[in-house]
Amino acid sequence: MTNISAQSTQGSSQKSATSAVTLKTLNKSFGDVTAVSNLDLEIPHGEFFSMLGPSGSGKTTVLRIIAGFETASSGKVFLEGSDVTDLAPFDRDVNTVFQDYALFPHMTIQLNVEYGLRARKMPKAERSKLASEAIESVKLTHLADRLPHQLSGGQRQRIALARALVLRPKVLLLDEPLGALDKQLREEMQVELKRIQREAGITFIFVTHDQEEAMRMSDRIAVFNQGKIEQIGTPREVYENPSSAFVASFLGVSNLISGPKATELFGSDQMVNVRPERIKLQKEGSKSASDEIAIQAKIVDVAYTGANTLYVLESDAGLRLVATRLNEELPGQELSLEAGDRVLATFRKEHVAKIPNNK
Repeated sequence: MTNISAQSTQGSSQKSATSAVTLKTLNKSFGDVTAVSNLDLEIPHGEFFSMLGPSGSGKTTVLRIIAGFETASSGKVFLEGSDVTDLAPFDRDVNTVFQDYALFPHMTIQLNVEYGLRARKMPKAERSKLASEAIESVKLTHLADRLPHQLSGGQRQRIALARALVLRPKVLLLDEPLGALDKQLREEMQVELKRIQREAGITFIFVTHDQEEAMRMSDRIAVFNQGKIEQIGTPREVYENPSSAFVASFLGVSNLISGPKATELFGSDQMVNVRPERIKLQKEGSKSASDEIAIQAKIVDVAYTGANTLYVLESDAGLRLVATRLNEELPGQELSLEAGDRVLATFRKEHVAKIPNNK
C-alpha cells in the first residue's frame, strides 16, 4: 500500500494548480430527452466526491462522459487540465468500478488484479509485486490464490477496487458499486471505501442514489435533479442549509413550511426547513425558551425505528410536522408519548433554514 499512496500523493502535489476533473458547459441529449444540461463542475485532487440524485437525474450519464463511455453533445471534459473530450476511454487516465465487479471467473484474485498491468506489457515480477501491494491495501492478501466465486460480495468488491487502483489512475470512478450488497455489508464497505481512498490519495467520484451513503463517505456532494446540479457542498452544508425544496426533501426527512403558515410563525412567507431531529417535544403546558419557536400540536402517529422514535404531529393551525427523538433513555425511563397526546413542539430559531429556491 505504501507505494500506491506515495506515488499518488506525489502526483497530486505536482498538479496542485489544476483540478483533477473539470467539466465545462456539459450537455447530453438522447433524442428528445435532455440528460445533462449546461453543467459546470470542478473536482479537486484527492477528494471523495459523490454525485447524488434519483434515477434519471443525470449523475450516471456525467460519470460515463468523464470515463469516455458516452460522448457529450457539447461541452468539454478536462483531466488534470488536459482536454480529454475526444479521447477514447483507454486513453484517459481514469478507471471505473461497476456494481457487478466484472472479475474474470476463471482467474485467481492475484491474476485478476494483475490483468491490467499485463495488458500494459509490464514485466511479470513487477506486476506481481504491484498486484500484491494492491491486494494488501484492501486487506485480502490471504485470499490471493482463490477464485472470485469463493469470495463474498464485499470481498469481490474490494478486489474490483484493488484491480482498479493497481493501475494508479488519476481518478477512480465508482458507479453505484455497493448497490448489490445487503445493508450491513454495504455499511461496512462504506467505511472501507473511505479508508482506501484516504490512504491511496486518489480522487474518487462516486455515483449513488443513497443519501446516507453519500453523507457518510463524501468530502463534498453534488445533488442532481433533472440533468442539473441543484447544490454542491459538504454533507453538513447540503443537509443543514439546502438550496432548494428538492435538496431539502431528498436529503432526509424535512419539514418544509411556506406561505401563510410560515408568515404566522416567522413573519415571512419565504419557505423554510426544520429537520425532525431539531424539534423537541414536551408535555402540554411546558414552557419554551425565548430563543425557541413553540407550536401546540397533537401526536397523530408514532413509529419506533430502533435508535429513534418518529412522531407525526398536527398543530392547532393545521400544520403537519415530523419530529424524531433519540432513544437514549433506559426502557421505562423515556418520556412516554403516544398517538393522541397533546404536546408542545419547540425548535430553536437558529435551526430554521431558509430555502432560497422554493422549487
